[in-house]
Amino acid sequence: MFSTLFRGIGVRYRLAEHTTVLAARFLCTPAYKAEDGSVVQKAKISKAMKAYLERAREYESSMEQARSEYQLGKRHLANMMGADVETFTQQDIDQAIQYLFPSGLYDPAARPSMKPPEEFMPKKKGAEFDETGRPFHSLFYTGRPNFFQLLYDIVENISKLNALEDGTRIKGKSLDSVGNKLDVTGSEWLPKELLEKKIVETITDIEYDNFVNAMNRLVDHPLSERSKEFIKEYRKPLISKMENDTIPAPQHDADGRQYVTIYECLRKTARGDVTMKFPGTGSVLVNGKDLRTVGKTQQREQILFPLLFTNMVGKVDVLANVSGGGPSSQAGAVRWGIAMALRSFVDAELISRMRIAGLLTRDYRRRERKKPGQAGARRKYTWKKR
Repeated sequence: MFSTLFRGIGVRYRLAEHTTVLAARFLCTPAYKAEDGSVVQKAKISKAMKAYLERAREYESSMEQARSEYQLGKRHLANMMGADVETFTQQDIDQAIQYLFPSGLYDPAARPSMKPPEEFMPKKKGAEFDETGRPFHSLFYTGRPNFFQLLYDIVENISKLNALEDGTRIKGKSLDSVGNKLDVTGSEWLPKELLEKKIVETITDIEYDNFVNAMNRLVDHPLSERSKEFIKEYRKPLISKMENDTIPAPQHDADGRQYVTIYECLRKTARGDVTMKFPGTGSVLVNGKDLRTVGKTQQREQILFPLLFTNMVGKVDVLANVSGGGPSSQAGAVRWGIAMALRSFVDAELISRMRIAGLLTRDYRRRERKKPGQAGARRKYTWKKR
């Protein structure tokens, strides 16, 4: 027993002596700063980490250059338009480019534009560790720190709301005095693709379902309105109905007749407006001319088709003003305006039939542009071998 005890004491003595020698050697190295007593690690940087950090620096420098070029172009545009640079918005930029660089190309991608670099340059994930390899984020080793941080934030919000609810009930107060349930009608959770863009990480379908379930728990809380800003950040409005889907209420003119005016009747490059009065005698005037003297038979039939479909011929008066485009596009614009105006004077069942027939659908088709090296949009030159 005594020999075992002495061997243990000897081992501890040798370990202590070895530790003292190592400490003395460490204090003599340049990595130890005597003035403040702090220790700085001098770790070697791997080639992969050097390349990663170099790419990150290049990305940040390119973004800074793009931002400076955007601000310079914005300043030039403001000076050319005689506007104040400080109050020159993105909408003003788009209008200035449209005015200064008119383009007859119908494809929006072929038109000149100037946007902030954040909109057209892909978002890149920043460096997650320093030069010594130490990660910045506490959840770095999960592989998706941003996603799991999001789940953590959801749980934190739920916990805060639970604590507030419990405290309010203990005090005997009503929950309505501290908050209400958030109404999220008309919006939906960000789809998986947009969520991945927002957090700059790729997630699986199961992880996305976990995110939705956690957010639903937060929204279902009776005090979820207090976390409104956090919830709205991850919701997007549903595809709202177009303004054209809202049936306008008829107004009354000096004669007491009901009338409805539909603006922005579009077809190709034709633009017009249609005013319909009820009751009427069945007169249809296009640019002040009777329909019987306008265009060809095909165009006249196209304009009358909505009235024939709803059996409203002879029951309403139509006054249309249209400009631009050709006879076909003008007839299409007037037809769409008549169909939209008829909704105010027919029942819901007939409106559904009009929608099924395609009368309420705007026609966005345009003439396809000619391609270089071809005789037309699709037509090719005759190929000759020799």
